[in-house]
Amino acid sequence: MATEVPDFIDIDPDSRVPPYEQIRAAIANAAAEGEIPVGHKLPTVRALAGGLSVAVNTVARAYRELEQAGVLETRGRSGTFVAAGGDAQREEAVAAARVYAEAVSRLGLEREEALDIVAAALRQAEPSD
Repeated sequence: MATEVPDFIDIDPDSRVPPYEQIRAAIANAAAEGEIPVGHKLPTVRALAGGLSVAVNTVARAYRELEQAGVLETRGRSGTFVAAGGDAQREEAVAAARVYAEAVSRLGLEREEALDIVAAALRQAEPSD
C-alpha cells in the first residue's frame, strides 16, 4: 500500500537545496499559511520517505528540525502532528519573509541570489559553540 505524498511537498531533485530542507520548508510554509491546520497528522517518517523516494534519515531530519522549531510535535506512537506552539513564531517569520521578498523584488535581485543572502544571514545568526 503506497502512501500518498501531501500535495504541499514537492522535491526538486535538480535543486541545490538539499531534500531534507525542501521537505522542512514545504511543511513549515504549509503550516504557516494554514494549508495544514494545527493538529493535522503527518505521514510517518518511513511512509513519507517511501512516498518521496528519499532516505528515511532525510525525512527524519526535516521532522526533527521542525519539532525543534515548534512547528511539529511527536506524540509517541500516535504520530507527528502540526503543533500549536509554533504559530506565533511562524507568523512572525512569514511576515519577515514577505517584507524581504518585497525588498528583493523592488531591488531587482535574482531569486537564487536572494536565497543565498538569506542562507548567509542564517549562518551568521547561528549561535557559535
